[in-house]
Amino acid sequence: MTETEPSPSDSPQVLWERWPLYLGWQPTPLQQQQLQQLYPLVMAGNQTQNLTRITSLVDFWEKHLWDSLRGLTLLGDWDTLQAQLWRGIDIGTGAGFPGIPAQIALPQSTFTLLDSTQRKIAFVRETLQKLSLSQARAVAQRAETWGQTRQERGSYDVALARALAAAEICAEYCLPLLKLGGRAILYRGYWTEAEAQTLQQALKPLGGKLIQVEAFTTPLSQGVRHCLLLEKIAPTPELYPRAPGIPKRQPLGQSKPSS
Repeated sequence: MTETEPSPSDSPQVLWERWPLYLGWQPTPLQQQQLQQLYPLVMAGNQTQNLTRITSLVDFWEKHLWDSLRGLTLLGDWDTLQAQLWRGIDIGTGAGFPGIPAQIALPQSTFTLLDSTQRKIAFVRETLQKLSLSQARAVAQRAETWGQTRQERGSYDVALARALAAAEICAEYCLPLLKLGGRAILYRGYWTEAEAQTLQQALKPLGGKLIQVEAFTTPLSQGVRHCLLLEKIAPTPELYPRAPGIPKRQPLGQSKPSS
């Protein structure tokens, strides 16, 4: 291993200093401070509710922070990303991933962090306030309901979905919320040809297209990851997303849609 290659034994301080090596991104001092503050805030919240099983700071850096930000690179290089004035949404944000790191890294954009669990959203709201991320908002609502809300439907440039559900279910949550030409990033672990075929079938009625599948490994533990880039190429019929619970019970691409 050379001096500059990542190692699981790297100290937290070394990790904070090596964003350019591991991600090709140089955070500002404020962004660095916000990312570092996120760890103790999540650990404190973890004492009262089940936010994450990842408690080591090094694992947190790689599996929450780095992983969240790595997915954004499907949308362009960092200079391009940070110049955008996107309206983004993180669907099923949980403890705030990838939405909070995305908001920190892309301060010119505005992110909605959506989750159906009230307690998690209460935590996310408090965390946004403590990190002075006033441009972001946290909303307690089901994705199916939010996608049928007139003011929100078709209004986002970017949608993110990480550790949420099967890809075809995430697509049904994301695409109705996107503008035409809007893009969704689905964060996956392993990815198979069978999953790809199911997703392709699901995208047809949703007005979506699979643009890219990018495989990569995490820098420290060498874990396998995939990110999928979808684009909305046609209006999504008003039927979608279907009523709460139906996308998971009857996923598109696997069975006949039900209203």
